Amino acid sequence: MKIDPRPLTRRAAAVLALLPLALAAPAALAQAWPSKPIRVVVSFPPGGAADQIARAVQQPLQEALGQPVVVENRAGANGNIAGDHVAKSPGDGHTLLMSSGGTVSINPHLYARMPFDPVKDLVPVAAAARVLVYLEVNPAKVPVNSAKEFLDYLKKNPGKLSFGSPGNGSSPHLAAEMMKAQANVFATHIPYRGAAPAMQDLLAGQIDFMFDPGIGLQHVRSGKLKLLAVGSPKRSPQFPDVPTMEEAGLKGFDADTWFGFYAPAGTPAAVVTRLNAEINKVLRSPAFTERMSAIGGAAAPMSPQEFAERAQADSKRFGALIKARNIQGD
Repeated sequence: MKIDPRPLTRRAAAVLALLPLALAAPAALAQAWPSKPIRVVVSFPPGGAADQIARAVQQPLQEALGQPVVVENRAGANGNIAGDHVAKSPGDGHTLLMSSGGTVSINPHLYARMPFDPVKDLVPVAAAARVLVYLEVNPAKVPVNSAKEFLDYLKKNPGKLSFGSPGNGSSPHLAAEMMKAQANVFATHIPYRGAAPAMQDLLAGQIDFMFDPGIGLQHVRSGKLKLLAVGSPKRSPQFPDVPTMEEAGLKGFDADTWFGFYAPAGTPAAVVTRLNAEINKVLRSPAFTERMSAIGGAAAPMSPQEFAERAQADSKRFGALIKARNIQGD
């Protein structure tokens, strides 16, 4: 039995005729974008570093794109709730995630089961800021004047002090675990749903200390909190007289975290490129620089590829610590 090749030829011709349209679709989508408001889903409650960064970018970004930019807070599970929501959103460039790097670099090491795959389901769009963590104590509860005195005080009072963090596995939590491991000290961890409520309890004396991602620096300036050290490889430009944890005796101490924007997988490359360019313009503005300086951070404009590489390096670094300290997510 012979098969007539003509129907197959006509079918192939039809497919070939549609190819230019298929190839043009992503470009057409990018040109039409944005066609509606853009949602920025923040992985932590209002008041924290992620929320402040999102709101610092909100107004200039909507002016550049000609569409409203709406900030929405979805806190919980160290960023997994917001990350999962964005990962399952349409990849049309109208939904973004603003989160610390923990959602991508830390959570896969914390949770036995993830509701989404950060590497496969999210696309790095733009880094926003490098946020430092500052070791702060409530001076009414901890009678010390330096980081070295604080470490000695911890050794003399094992298990008597407590510290807060934005949640299990958050960068402030990991900073404290680095300190405990290297200094061979013990303190009780109290996880919160965000940095802001942890800071409230530090001020109220419900906890003794915390590694602050910058939101409490105004309380340092007012004298309500005492700043002992910065958890970065270098001193903070805002507090040049405050030593690093390494200067206090903890070699190689580095607990900086990188906040940034992510999009659902499948978002057109042209849209990611445009978003990256517009966000980087905001990051280089004096207004954003001043806003980050207020929380002790620094703008961090990068390409999507550089941002992805940063996340991979942090995943390796923090993953080793999580495994060694047997840290688990909520």
